[in-house]
Amino acid sequence: MTPVEVGSLSVVAIIVLIYLGFYIPVALGLVSFASIWIISDKPILAFNFLKVAVGDGVTEYPFATIPLFTVMGLLVSKAGLGTDIYTVLNRMFIKLTGGIGMATVGANAIFAAVTGSSIASASVFTRIAVPEMRKLNYNKRFAVGVVAGSSVLGMIIPPSAMLIIYSFVSEQSVGDMFLAGIVPGLILASAYIAWIFIASRIRPSYLGTNLHSHQSQALSWFEIIDKTVPTIGLITVVLGGIYTGWLTPVEAGATGALAAFVIALMRRSITVKGLWETALETGHITAAILFLIAMASLYSRMLGYAGLPNALESILQTYELGFVEVMTIYVLLMLFLGTILDTASIILIVVPLFITLVESMGMSLVWFGIVTVIGAEIGLLTPPLGISCFVIKTSLNDPEISLKDVFLGALPFAFIMLLVLIVLIRFPVLSIGILG
Repeated sequence: MTPVEVGSLSVVAIIVLIYLGFYIPVALGLVSFASIWIISDKPILAFNFLKVAVGDGVTEYPFATIPLFTVMGLLVSKAGLGTDIYTVLNRMFIKLTGGIGMATVGANAIFAAVTGSSIASASVFTRIAVPEMRKLNYNKRFAVGVVAGSSVLGMIIPPSAMLIIYSFVSEQSVGDMFLAGIVPGLILASAYIAWIFIASRIRPSYLGTNLHSHQSQALSWFEIIDKTVPTIGLITVVLGGIYTGWLTPVEAGATGALAAFVIALMRRSITVKGLWETALETGHITAAILFLIAMASLYSRMLGYAGLPNALESILQTYELGFVEVMTIYVLLMLFLGTILDTASIILIVVPLFITLVESMGMSLVWFGIVTVIGAEIGLLTPPLGISCFVIKTSLNDPEISLKDVFLGALPFAFIMLLVLIVLIRFPVLSIGILG
């Protein structure tokens, strides 16, 4: 077989192994190692590729952003900042039909700016927003759908773990990726709020029948300040430090982690045991991500060695496929992989295949990263994997809401994500215009 044929079969083999239940980094590593061995007929070369992928990959300084932003997000959750922001917005919108749904989206968007995790958002807001909406007679599917849809904002609004991972794969600036994620994240949040507003007019019964009779005690100015200043301050320090150039992403992550720890201490929301659990969870998450990145680096190097990206570019040129056709194929591929893979795995598998082609078309790799993350995030809301939906079901204490209800409730929000993705593909300036 030719190197290109081996490379093509390796991609198929990886997907088959994942379907069979193999741990994704193991599938990536085994197939990539075997493919290099087959192409070169030199096992020592495969070992050298592995050595470079591990040694020159995860040991790079910028990878420190992963544990730092992870621990910051975990400490923020323990400090109860998500609950505070939700409480403030909930009191502001409570009298509007669909107001609690809008408050959930807004709180998720703000929470995303200090955690960067869709899973954390799904877990936190399932416990505080769904019971509140159910108490006000929201349709159960709509209630969990709002939480599921808005939870994905954590992966596009900076600081985002997925944007960090993409920046490493594509060798783009983490700061540029964070800047580029602001406008698309706000557009997506606004689209969700607009849908809730429209739904409240089309099907008001879905959004409660006793909203105006619900009595809610107004918050004092002191309470509002107490609940919002820590979050706003943390966002200002972390993102403001990056955007002004005062802090590198690594320094911003360290500063944010320290600030989150101080906030948790001041609120007496963390104990020595809780701190140890946070450290362990950070280690588990970081190890899993870095192992995945190391094996994806080996996979990417194998594809380059096999010449598959260049072969793909030649095939597309032969068939004279334009920008629209290429992006259609790319989005459909991500939607398909979203049925079996998590977001990070999708990014690490598809980006090395298409990045050379995108560069040859003269498109911005920063814009391509935003498109990739949003496209991959749709998979968080679609069966059979739908990680956010599983997290919501696991976090729920409501036997009346099934996993099927969660998936069906999330479906409209997945469709809205797809529409926003199409808009961002059509108008790249929405992603990269802020970069100047």
